[in-house]
Amino acid sequence: MHNLFTDLPSCSKQSESFETLLSCGNVTIERIVSASFCEGEWMTQENDEWVVLLQGEAELEFSHQHVMLQSGDYLFIPALTSHRIVKTSKQALWLAVHINAPSDHPV
Repeated sequence: MHNLFTDLPSCSKQSESFETLLSCGNVTIERIVSASFCEGEWMTQENDEWVVLLQGEAELEFSHQHVMLQSGDYLFIPALTSHRIVKTSKQALWLAVHINAPSDHPV
């Protein structure tokens, strides 16, 4: 048994810490701790992602649209959607669920 709120890594300014909690089939669940920072890099991921902000505040940008998140807010980011973190509060805590597309080839 583990707890999402204990043993949080300390992030230096302008950084994030990623910890895989579970990887099973086409789903990966990560705990992310963000330092208080501004102006993250643009990213486009190959897979769908569902994120919930468990603690803190964050601002994300999607193609000229800004989204403000507070503790408890969640959203779905479809694959190939360009986005970035604009800023986060100190020690913002996220849970991210990455959903990989099923393989076209049998294992």
